[in-house]
Amino acid sequence: MKKQIFILLVFSLVLSCKPKENMVYLSNHNFEKEVTEARYTGLKIKEGDILEIVVSAFDENAVKPFNLSTVTTTNTSTSDGSVQTAQASRYTVSSDGFVSVPVLGRVYCQGMTKLQLKEDLEQRLKVYLTDPMVDVRLTNLNISVLGEVKNPGTKTSVNERINLFQALAMAGDMTDAANRTNVKLLRYSENTKKDSVINLDFSEASIVDSPYYYLQQNDILYVEPDKNKQIAANTTNPNRALFLQVLTVVIALSAVLIRFAN
Repeated sequence: MKKQIFILLVFSLVLSCKPKENMVYLSNHNFEKEVTEARYTGLKIKEGDILEIVVSAFDENAVKPFNLSTVTTTNTSTSDGSVQTAQASRYTVSSDGFVSVPVLGRVYCQGMTKLQLKEDLEQRLKVYLTDPMVDVRLTNLNISVLGEVKNPGTKTSVNERINLFQALAMAGDMTDAANRTNVKLLRYSENTKKDSVINLDFSEASIVDSPYYYLQQNDILYVEPDKNKQIAANTTNPNRALFLQVLTVVIALSAVLIRFAN
């Protein structure tokens, strides 16, 4: 009798120790599902973006009035030993979506991609320059990663092309208590003027083809805790209290049965 009770207790303990699922990224493959929407088309320029805009042409003297030198980027030594400073032209997108470019004046760019702004500026500059070339770069891509990650917070990258896994890497990866099957992406829409919430499953290999695979300016990733951690954290949960009471009764009853079995 004692042996049977002991086996029953061990069996119950094994059943209660359910392993954590979905610990591996991209573990679920669905090759029959056609997913071809992940395309990096460039970031949409938004209010507060800091753009590096450099105008160049064959005549170096002619382009000088069109470059606003404000931020030192590199230092180079010349043949005579002196140091020349290479400077970049940086512009902050105003609240109404404009950047003020020397000579050209205020240029509307909100909602454009870098390529669209580049082409627009080059077209405007043809009035003044022969074969002008414009380079546009975003210097302050900001994303926030919150919740069950090792280093949460706002991350700034000089690399404009950031995907979901690179964002997690910047935050030190998810913790063991993270729910990898339901990560929330908050993205502001210029059309609706509201934040939209997208649920992402990092255990699905198809996530690399998601239209949300590449992040946009000011995106927020929230990694929620799994159910076990939610229950453990919620000390006022009545279900948790009931479970503890039942467990206490079972242990006490088992002790009594073992004692009488002797």
